[in-house]
Amino acid sequence: MNPHPTSHLSIPENQARFRELVQEALREARAVGASDAAVEVSESCGLSVSVRNNDLETVEQTRDRSLDLTVFAGQRRGSASTSDFSAAALRETVEAAWHIARYTAADPAAGLPEADLLAHDYPDLQLHYPWDISADGAAELALSAERAARATSRLITNTDGASVDTYEGHFVLGNSRGFMGGYPYSRHSVSVAPIAGRGAHMQRDYWYTSERNPALLADAQAVGRYAAERTLARMSARRIKTGRFPVLFEAPIALGLLGALVQATSGGALYRKASFLMDSLNTQVLSDHLDISENPHVPGAMGSTPFDDEGVRTQPRKVVSGGLLQGYFLSSYTARKLGMQTTGNAGGSHNLGLTSRLTRPDDDFRAMLKKMHRGFLVTELIGQGVNYVTGDYSRGAFGYWVENGEIRHAVQEVTIAGNLAEMFKQIVAIGADTSVRGSKSTGSILIEQMAIAGT
Repeated sequence: MNPHPTSHLSIPENQARFRELVQEALREARAVGASDAAVEVSESCGLSVSVRNNDLETVEQTRDRSLDLTVFAGQRRGSASTSDFSAAALRETVEAAWHIARYTAADPAAGLPEADLLAHDYPDLQLHYPWDISADGAAELALSAERAARATSRLITNTDGASVDTYEGHFVLGNSRGFMGGYPYSRHSVSVAPIAGRGAHMQRDYWYTSERNPALLADAQAVGRYAAERTLARMSARRIKTGRFPVLFEAPIALGLLGALVQATSGGALYRKASFLMDSLNTQVLSDHLDISENPHVPGAMGSTPFDDEGVRTQPRKVVSGGLLQGYFLSSYTARKLGMQTTGNAGGSHNLGLTSRLTRPDDDFRAMLKKMHRGFLVTELIGQGVNYVTGDYSRGAFGYWVENGEIRHAVQEVTIAGNLAEMFKQIVAIGADTSVRGSKSTGSILIEQMAIAGT
């Protein structure tokens, strides 16, 4: 195994070279007759190490680079890519994209963003923190997480392993309307998945920590112990009777509900008429005490970016205010399909936060259990049972039965069901136990009532 740190990128030098490559590609595109063009040049490197049962399982080091090009012949477009940055390969890539563009059908919505929407001056959001860790060092860190999990209790009999991942990259994006921009970025994580019990009475859970800055990662042994505690808590699992009950989504799971709202209000779903929230702008989509904000400019955050995948400048905004939907999630293409303007969301959402005006600082997880009083706490969802056309929601679930605001026992082999349009309006509380995963954050979410299919 290579004991040395995974090789880092020569970012300052390569950023300058990438800008030259973008300019060269744009010149070649103009030379063949393209009316417009967009180019992205990128490279990345990563290290992934996994262990299982105190043994090294895999070590994977990656290094990738790519030049991706889109050219336009009016409202016809073609795309091509290459990992060869030589002048000859660049010309061949431009010609390949141009050949495709000339023979595709015209699309009235195709085209680059309007020039006045592009980002030209933008802040350094501190998104790049290299991690000087070797493969040996990553393996030892993963092993320490797994050992901590196994040392928590004799009931931890096995694991699905532990892993350490580190990844960094950078890119330059440019187009023929005067935009040129790019920056380096990183992300790192530690995860572990213990198994408790034996035979037909085994349970599994997991936990992880993920940050752009490795100094902010949770202690690996603490991650292992917490993963073990979550696994052990599942040992009392049994089914419950069918009925309609209040449901509390644990904060990391509740993020999925926020993701469902983003999916239903994204341009792709809307222009295809594949959303239960069609024509929902300026209408009540959530309970009136709820707000959703988007802030792409939080320094160091996972969802931060000064511009979207098209170079459109990003800006903070209210997506939902008092339950009223204030904006969709649109790229230039999907905005034109809807007769609207891009929201700077080509590539997805940026640091979305779901909050309640009723939440108090002391509304921690235990307080949320007290608010629910009696019902089902969901800590894991199984399957993909969401119909975004109708909003129908049906998922296998694991969690805990709560009586008098206290967890009584674990619950397995049940299904929770409802309709997202109704569920969103039946959110009665959001906890102060905020979880941030990727580009979204929320506390635990309490829904007034859902159908639970058990015994």
